[in-house]
Amino acid sequence: MSTLVLSNAYKNKKYLLKNFKVKKSIIIIIILFGVSLAYTQEIIDFDSSEWQKVYGETSEYLGRKSFDGIAFLKDVEFENGVIEFDIALTGQRSYPGIRFRIQSRNDFEHFYIRPHRVGLYPDALQYAPTINGIGEWQLWNGKGYTSEVSLPENEWIHVKMEIKDDRARIFFNKDKKPAFIINELKHGKSRGTIGVAGQANGTAYFSNFSYYKDDNLDFGEPPVKDIPVGMIKNWEISQAFNAMDVKFDKTPEQQEITDIVWQKVEADEFGLVDVGKYVARLGRAPDMIFARTIINVEEDTIMEYRYGYSDAICIFLNQQAQCFGNSSYQKRDPSFLGIIGLNDAVFLSLKKGDNELLVMVAESFGGWGFMFQNGNEVFFEEGITKVWETEKEFATSESVLYDSEREIIYVTNFDQFGMGNPQVSQSISKLSLEGEIIEMDWISSLNNPLGMTINNDELYVAERKGIAIIDLDKGEIIERIEVPGAVFLNDIAVDDNGNIFISDSRKNIIWKITNKKAEEFLSYPDVEDPNVLYFHNNKLLIGNSGDSWLKELDIETKKITNVASFPEGFIDGIRVDNNGNYIVSLWKGKIYRVKDSGEIELIFHTENKGYFTADFEYIPEKNLLIIPTFFENRVVGYKTDW
Repeated sequence: MSTLVLSNAYKNKKYLLKNFKVKKSIIIIIILFGVSLAYTQEIIDFDSSEWQKVYGETSEYLGRKSFDGIAFLKDVEFENGVIEFDIALTGQRSYPGIRFRIQSRNDFEHFYIRPHRVGLYPDALQYAPTINGIGEWQLWNGKGYTSEVSLPENEWIHVKMEIKDDRARIFFNKDKKPAFIINELKHGKSRGTIGVAGQANGTAYFSNFSYYKDDNLDFGEPPVKDIPVGMIKNWEISQAFNAMDVKFDKTPEQQEITDIVWQKVEADEFGLVDVGKYVARLGRAPDMIFARTIINVEEDTIMEYRYGYSDAICIFLNQQAQCFGNSSYQKRDPSFLGIIGLNDAVFLSLKKGDNELLVMVAESFGGWGFMFQNGNEVFFEEGITKVWETEKEFATSESVLYDSEREIIYVTNFDQFGMGNPQVSQSISKLSLEGEIIEMDWISSLNNPLGMTINNDELYVAERKGIAIIDLDKGEIIERIEVPGAVFLNDIAVDDNGNIFISDSRKNIIWKITNKKAEEFLSYPDVEDPNVLYFHNNKLLIGNSGDSWLKELDIETKKITNVASFPEGFIDGIRVDNNGNYIVSLWKGKIYRVKDSGEIELIFHTENKGYFTADFEYIPEKNLLIIPTFFENRVVGYKTDW
């Protein structure tokens, strides 16, 4: 195969081309220090001796020589680079794709297409590693592992895969934006050969296959991970047993299994124990393992533990069976996939001291794993202390704002479940700094109020399709300004000149209102799903939830600067602490501190309890952090030492 040796001669604008063979070619242009360098990437004919065919055959399809089946390249060590091929899909149920970095028949990376789900489901594209002979598609789902796509049937589609270290991305046809980005290849920085994998049944065909090695691909920084709290990390697991030989309602001792060999394992950072990494399958029949850990508590208590598993589980506490579950593929209904997740919960009656949690986990196919999470565990940085909490009296508490002139907290009752109902009127409440409700419906007749700001003794409130202006002394709405064309107005900020800026999350627009007239100020792709707006140092900070970046906007030049990247989610609140750091909330229960470098650190996590962190308030002179909890319908006050 053609090999391009890129040496230090690059720096002298020279290149060396070795082992060149003349074959049917794709021309690739490389721009290097202003010099265009063309080289040849060869097409590897599927009848070439370079292929080892497992099964399948070449044939003529859609005017081309093509291959339908499984075949691997011989004597190839591929780590980083580009794989290209054309594929034709009939739309029938099938799983054609590429296996790469193949170390053995039991260990490789795998990308494939589900033609029967194209244009219909968010998992038409799938990345699933095979580890220890187990294809793990049930363990890896969602962003970074699956993606939706629209592709034509019975046409040749060009596919380009770029792989670098532990990341990969896939492009279709001439698209410059990848259709699928894999942010963490589960074999890490591995290497091995490459293969095409189809079912040899006339549902998909491959053509024009080629590849080249390249260590210089640029993927940028990976997205920030959203690490959960409360996951049980330390376990012991057994060897594999034939599931047909084990009684699922009895512990090993109760059924006299005495030959268990325990090995210590640690769950990954997301709490998943990938059993297949440690234990191989015995055969085609379902297998199972035992796993155990210790839960220590200081007093008798009942605790909720959420769990996920694949494919079946039985849970024991202190030798007593608690529950059984089966989430095998198609077990619950014909379309049930059995994807692992924290979708179930068990309430365990724990005794003071050590308690043994024992589980049996069975596998038939699709991924072997389990996870457990303390359903009530929260995280607060040292120095954060809860000082008060209201009762559940609000109607979706979304935004809180401090009025320093009156020493009052305003709370918007967004009423998530009353949207669009003309019989429901949302409101703003008044709350004291000690958490006492002064007036629940201080201002009523609002239309899903969200963000608020104070300007010249008036309270500006974002409603669904406009803003309401409230006289703070009179306590009444004195004016409304419509934003024609708005879809979902979210947060609001005012500059020193009285210009009003308001985010439209569903329409991907920042509106500007001057002299009561609204105009589009910034739109997609500059902003995508914008949420919180906040002025600081004459710059407008934007929580751009579409790409999970906090951005800084110069409103004179419209220059946008990325400030900090966050895990995926709605960036809902921004404030500044006494040390000049940004404090930023993600709606689903998390608050981060942003350092000068742009690095973020988690300081607050209450998602497990269902206490979200919507558009919060921080009062520096009182070191008081005030959180609206959204669906929990409370407002909570915390003292801080920042």
